[in-house]
Amino acid sequence: MAFTLWALFEASILCLNAVCVLNENRFLAKVGWASWQNVQGFGEPPTIKSQMLNLIRSIRTVARIPLIFINVLTIIIKLIIG
Repeated sequence: MAFTLWALFEASILCLNAVCVLNENRFLAKVGWASWQNVQGFGEPPTIKSQMLNLIRSIRTVARIPLIFINVLTIIIKLIIG
């Protein structure tokens, strides 16, 4: 299998799907990455953990609806091309 732009595109879609599917109560809370476990005081610098949680939350918020259409388009292209 060659490393192509299409393979990179599919890998990024799979990673975005994985982030969007993560359930905060089932998975992230067991690992200790729930939003209520990440309480910071005012003026404290953000930790790497809080930045990752904000990234996951923002990806879920922004990319959910466009990701549905991208998945459908990718499936149709894979069915046509093979």
